Amino acid sequence: MTNAISWFEIPALKYERAKKFYETVLEISINDMHMENMKYGVFPYEQQKGVGGAILESDMAKPTDQGTAVYFNGGDDLSKPLAKVEAAGGKILMPKTNIGENGFMAHILDTEGNHVALHSMN
Repeated sequence: MTNAISWFEIPALKYERAKKFYETVLEISINDMHMENMKYGVFPYEQQKGVGGAILESDMAKPTDQGTAVYFNGGDDLSKPLAKVEAAGGKILMPKTNIGENGFMAHILDTEGNHVALHSMN
């Protein structure tokens, strides 16, 4: 096993709002892959090499700030995506925090009410 996590899904109440939030903060494009009764969008990832994930709007999943936190790659400098969080409709729960040799982390609330995090080495 290379990674303990192979796939994650982040629930959304409004798919388009969530998609815009993550595309803005992470400076990425999310690929729409809607299914019957489910709006679904996939984050960029290298198939067979990395961890992938998606946003979904479905009756099967509801956003929460009480569960597992997914850490997103904050790029070269965590300050860059973190600076976009509130303008994109999110909320900073924990500012950029030094975690020693492991770099920096920050915790945020997305537009849907999910508690997620950002990580970078700078």
